[in-house]
Amino acid sequence: MKNIVVLISGNGTNLQAIIDACESNITSGKVTAVFSNKAEAYGLERAKQAGADGVFVDPKQFDSREAFDRELMSQIDTYQPDLIVLAGYMRILSNEFVRHYMGRMLNIHPSLLPKYPGLNTYQRAIHAGDEEHGTSVHFVTEQLDGGPVILQAKVPIFDDDNVELLTKRVQSQEYRIYPLVVEWFVDGRLEMKEGKAFLDGTQLGIHGYAEE
Repeated sequence: MKNIVVLISGNGTNLQAIIDACESNITSGKVTAVFSNKAEAYGLERAKQAGADGVFVDPKQFDSREAFDRELMSQIDTYQPDLIVLAGYMRILSNEFVRHYMGRMLNIHPSLLPKYPGLNTYQRAIHAGDEEHGTSVHFVTEQLDGGPVILQAKVPIFDDDNVELLTKRVQSQEYRIYPLVVEWFVDGRLEMKEGKAFLDGTQLGIHGYAEE
């Protein structure tokens, strides 16, 4: 059984989707701990309800991002994680942290990467007049939102859309694809080699797995 550690900062809806999947179709992995930089994050309660440890680490107790990340790594490593999942974790990770978990850390980003890395992706897509938006699951590297893409989901942008409507449409797809990618990883089908994502031994393209 693979140990999955999830990092959150808020409500934890993607966390819940992964927890639910671990109780059904993800048979090779289990969420053992959830860490948050926010004491009030509801995701910590979701963790406890699922029988996982919910751990708050206060960044205000550290004088630098690097010091905080070193303490976070130390606590995470007590769980001997096979996979680190970022699920709405709203801190930029230090390079040391990223290197420590390279090849076994996933993130989900609300855009069709490499388009729109960073923040405010919904606003940017609507403002640009895009006809579609979406979400991407990718391996984490030292380049922000720049790791190899594993899987994407697209949604249409309608003429009368606003950020709230588009967010809900994208998130509904996140709850589908993130658990699927976690399943691929814990089943040993997914890996990162030389900065590229491979599924079942086949290198994925710039937009990840694209079969119907």
